[in-house]
Amino acid sequence: MIELKDIRKSFGSLEVLRGVSLSVEPGRVTCIVGPSGAGKTTLLQVLGTLEKPDSGSVVYDGTDVTRLPDRRLSAFRNKRIGFVFQSHRLLPEFTLQENVAMPALISGESRRTAMERAAQLLEKLGLKERMTHRPAELSGGEAQRGAVARALINGPAVVLADEPSGSLDTHNRRDLHRLFFDLRDSMGTTFVIVTHDEGLAEDADTVVHIVDGTITEVRRREDAAAPSEENLPETI
Repeated sequence: MIELKDIRKSFGSLEVLRGVSLSVEPGRVTCIVGPSGAGKTTLLQVLGTLEKPDSGSVVYDGTDVTRLPDRRLSAFRNKRIGFVFQSHRLLPEFTLQENVAMPALISGESRRTAMERAAQLLEKLGLKERMTHRPAELSGGEAQRGAVARALINGPAVVLADEPSGSLDTHNRRDLHRLFFDLRDSMGTTFVIVTHDEGLAEDADTVVHIVDGTITEVRRREDAAAPSEENLPETI
C-alpha cells in the first residue's frame, strides 16, 4: 500500500497541491484526471519521489520515504518505482535491450543477468524481434512499450506514467492501454497514470479527480476487471 498524507507543495507563491491525501491500492490501475494546471503531474512527481513535498508524508509499505536521505532515496526510487513518460526517453545510442536493462545495471546487477531479464521482458511485450534495434529504428508504439519494459525491469512496487499515450496514434494508444491491464492481470503490476484519455480513465480500477490542487473525487471499482472490449482491441 502507498499512502500520501496531507501533501502540500508550492512553487514560489503558487500553491500547487493543497493538503492532498490518497491511498494507492496494489495490483490496480489508478488514473489521475483533471484540467490542465490542476496539479496532476506534480502529484505524480511527489508520489515518485522526484519532488519533495513542503509538508506531509509519502509512505510505501510503512516507510515514510520523505524522511530518507538522498542516497537511500535514490536507491529506493531505482528499485521500487518505475517511470513511463509521454516521450519514451530511450537513450538513442543504445539498443532497446540495453535501454531496458539500464535500471538493473544501475542497481548493481551483472550485465549478463540484466540483459537476460531485459530480453525476457521484451519478448513478453511482443518486442523480441526489435531488441537489437536503436530507438530511431522503432515505431512510436514499439518505443513506448520498450519504455514500459524498462519501468518493469527491477520489479517495482508501482509504475508511474505521465500521459504515456499522449504522443501515440489511436491504434498504438489503444494497444498501450491494453498492455497496462494485461500486466496488471498477469504480473500484479500497480499503475498510477496521469491521463486526459477518457477511455483509459473509464476502464481504470480507480479514478482520482483533482482540481486546483485538491482531490475532489475518488471512484473505485469493487472488483478489478479487464477494460471493456468496445474500447480496446483483443490483443497487444
